[in-house]
Amino acid sequence: MSLFWRIFSLNAVGLVIATALLLGPVTVSTPVLPGEALVVVGGLAALLVVNAAVLRVGLAPLTRLAGAMATADLLRPGARPEVAGPAQTAGLITTYNAMLDRLADERAAGAARALSAQERERHRVARELHDEVGQTLTAVLLQLRRVADRVPAELREEVGQAQEATRAGLDEIRRIARRLRPAVLEELGLLSALRSLTAEFTGHGLTVRHDLAADLTPLPGETELVLYRVAQEALTNTARHSGADRAELCLRAGATGVELLVRDNGRGTSGAAEGAGISGMRERALLVGAELSVAAAPGGGTDVRLLIPHHADVPPGTSGGGPL
Repeated sequence: MSLFWRIFSLNAVGLVIATALLLGPVTVSTPVLPGEALVVVGGLAALLVVNAAVLRVGLAPLTRLAGAMATADLLRPGARPEVAGPAQTAGLITTYNAMLDRLADERAAGAARALSAQERERHRVARELHDEVGQTLTAVLLQLRRVADRVPAELREEVGQAQEATRAGLDEIRRIARRLRPAVLEELGLLSALRSLTAEFTGHGLTVRHDLAADLTPLPGETELVLYRVAQEALTNTARHSGADRAELCLRAGATGVELLVRDNGRGTSGAAEGAGISGMRERALLVGAELSVAAAPGGGTDVRLLIPHHADVPPGTSGGGPL
């Protein structure tokens, strides 16, 4: 029975009973006698209680649906509201669940296209930095070296400082290009890329250790890139915001899937709102059907954990082999 007919039937029963009492032997005197008032008030109270009970039971599925709608987050896919209640309510919940599934698929496809374009742009910028800016700075460095042999003695120190500044700029350009386009990931694989990443972040008061499973089975290219980018973003957040002096990067395979853990001993998240970096990690995780959690680490600090289940599939809209 639909919710409409449930409420209508209850109200109809109440009105029929009230009419039957008025047409029957029950009378109300003027002025109203105490016994008659008690009967009327008791009947009204009984009707109100039954009406409230029926409404609570009938509207309970809508209340659960409203709670699910208030907490829905496409970056944190969770359980769907249970399909229950009258036919109309069940149909509404079914439609809402289908809408969430469609929105999740569309978001995954859109995120895949956006991240694929982002990776292509990273590659283009890295190539231009290496080929254009890097070669220009190399030429400047060589020119300074030739000039240093001919300048007066009193200017050699300044020329030497210019050489060092140019060399430092060239090294920084190369470092930025490597971060934009992880060539080591394409050439040497995930484990070598993660080792190189920990070495890159070690320094300036931060020590990063790694514990990488040597027996890790080969992973699809999309999955390896997601693992690398999540580790890169997590270590970037550690270096910039956490105030930590130690961090650990672990990659291991378990019974449920492949797990990446980045842990630091910094100040923790302290309930702060998630920024663009963590949102980007969540979007990348969704592309390969992974689960990302950011929580307080035991003893203080932050744990960034990415779990890729063995049965995870790449959602529609991903590149299927190209860069994400």
